[in-house]
Amino acid sequence: MEWVVLVSVLVLTILSLLRLNVVLALIAAGIVAGVMSGLSFVDTIDLLVSGMGGQANTALSYILLGAFAIAISYTGITGFLVNFVINKLSGKRATILLVIAGIACLSQNAIPVHIAFIPILIPPLLKLFNKMRIDRRAVATALTFGLKAPYVMLPLGFGAIFHGIIVDGLAESGIELTAWDTAFAMLIPGLGMVVGLFVAIFITYRKERDPVKGSGGSGTINVEAIGEEDLTFNKKHLFTIFAIVAALVVQIITQNLILGALAGLLVMFAFLVVPYRNLDKIMADGIGLMGMIAFIMLVASGYGTVLRETGAVDALVEASAGFIGDNQAVIAFILLLVGLLVTMGIGSSFGTIPILVALYVPICVAAGFSPLAIATLIGTAGALGDAGSPASDSTLGPTSGLNADGNHNHIWDTVVPTFIHYNIPLIIFGWIAAMIL
Repeated sequence: MEWVVLVSVLVLTILSLLRLNVVLALIAAGIVAGVMSGLSFVDTIDLLVSGMGGQANTALSYILLGAFAIAISYTGITGFLVNFVINKLSGKRATILLVIAGIACLSQNAIPVHIAFIPILIPPLLKLFNKMRIDRRAVATALTFGLKAPYVMLPLGFGAIFHGIIVDGLAESGIELTAWDTAFAMLIPGLGMVVGLFVAIFITYRKERDPVKGSGGSGTINVEAIGEEDLTFNKKHLFTIFAIVAALVVQIITQNLILGALAGLLVMFAFLVVPYRNLDKIMADGIGLMGMIAFIMLVASGYGTVLRETGAVDALVEASAGFIGDNQAVIAFILLLVGLLVTMGIGSSFGTIPILVALYVPICVAAGFSPLAIATLIGTAGALGDAGSPASDSTLGPTSGLNADGNHNHIWDTVVPTFIHYNIPLIIFGWIAAMIL
């Protein structure tokens, strides 16, 4: 039983690297996990489908956010941003990438919209990326950094949720820490992500590169048609800004992405920014932009259910505990590798933290780790699921924007680069932090 997670995630990884569709790769990996655990094919599929509802709220919110992004793009307001960037930052590739990373950082804490900004910001910039021959893998790593590092290191916005889950889980085990304590514990692993970002921008992807046409399938936009018109600010653009603000305010007040997206769409149609007759096309284009991400999240949730309900995760950790002995350095390293396997498949740091807390705390307490070191191991293991996983919204989000023209491959242009530049540093810096805290 202890080999189930390892084999299943290995199947998921190999099939994804072979460019099999992520949905099919997740289903195949789920079937492998179920059959190896003693379930029949039918029972495995039933269990996978029953678990898909765990991400239904997220999936619906992504589709509505995609429709909202399409509606905004129809107004032409994003052309102003493109023209500004072209005029101010043309020829400064590293600066553009750092600015994109900074904007993405704001989406987690200061303006908690998560990936909602990507389909609005990135597609209009694709023409600029092509003109400047910016390596889109660098853009993907910049976006993923901004989607992860802020909540890993700061207990604000989405970070408040992330650190709150860790604090609550530790409290149930009798370990009392505050959210700022766990943020301090995650500072060193977070700095590892900073190192990874700089390596990606200034070393790995510093050279010019043209996108591979058709590498991501069929696109939803014509890049060459972006930003050609001479734009003047009008009332439609003003009402579009109102709609964006309304969506943001409603989301912050209700903490609900669905209501935020609906509020934005309602304002745009109420003020006739977008004609009502175009509603069907906007929804269809929104589903085309974000629908695949939404469905991947649903299937990933089902896959995570198969791993949990079959007891495969518990068996893996128990087997690891019996193997690693009482050496803290070895224990920390093995636990991080186990966390990588578990979270790579599920693809959600927020969803796997409760599982990791229940499994890690007994082992860490018995081995004599300090409360801060335990928080570091749990937080780092959870964060590993959001970088380099084919099913993570921190990789799916960047792909949704960068592949709007069909020229960006999810696995090789987003997942592999983010895995190399963030998961590897997270493991190294997380291990160091666990040893010194």
